[in-house]
Amino acid sequence: LSDPTLGWGAQRSVGGLAFCLGLVLVLICGAELFTGNSLMVCALKSKKITLAQMLKAWVAVWIGNFAGALFVVFLVYKLNGEAVANTMVSVAAGKVSIDAVTIFFRGILCNIFVCLAVWIGTAGKTVVDKVVGILLPIAAFVACGFEHCVANMYFLPMGILMHSCGYGADVAGADALNAAGLALNLTVATLGNIVGGALIVALGYWFIYANKES
Repeated sequence: LSDPTLGWGAQRSVGGLAFCLGLVLVLICGAELFTGNSLMVCALKSKKITLAQMLKAWVAVWIGNFAGALFVVFLVYKLNGEAVANTMVSVAAGKVSIDAVTIFFRGILCNIFVCLAVWIGTAGKTVVDKVVGILLPIAAFVACGFEHCVANMYFLPMGILMHSCGYGADVAGADALNAAGLALNLTVATLGNIVGGALIVALGYWFIYANKES
């Protein structure tokens, strides 16, 4: 994806397919993803868990995802190449230069796709079912440039680190790569992801199936 000869559309499409690996590993290997856990609202509404249990799980997974992302940043930093470094700065700068309202609504749209992918993947009976079901929704949200708080836990620290090492000095918006930009993006993207996943997908499906059961 750091190949400058690739067009914008090709980069988005390939990036979307590559990003699917993360959710495939989460669903099949039994990991926890904050955005996917927005669907816990279904269990909350069905009185299978309490609000305190759900919020505790959300906080623990959010922190765990952030810690894992920072560890990956460290590993990639050690394997860094100049082309990769410049790309990371460019991606991160593009994210911190977006206004909060845009981040919020991109976050909503992002987690609609992610939670639908989780829903489809959970419905799959085989590994192949799960992988194929996940592909299109995840590829779509990446290609559309929506905001995923967990992905940004990697992209933004990586961009900040690479910029501090002197890469991407000529990238527009790179000066905004700092702790304040990181905090704003992650906070607003997280809130948007919660609205998209918990309020729209989870509650929407809960009301549909609750009415069917009654």
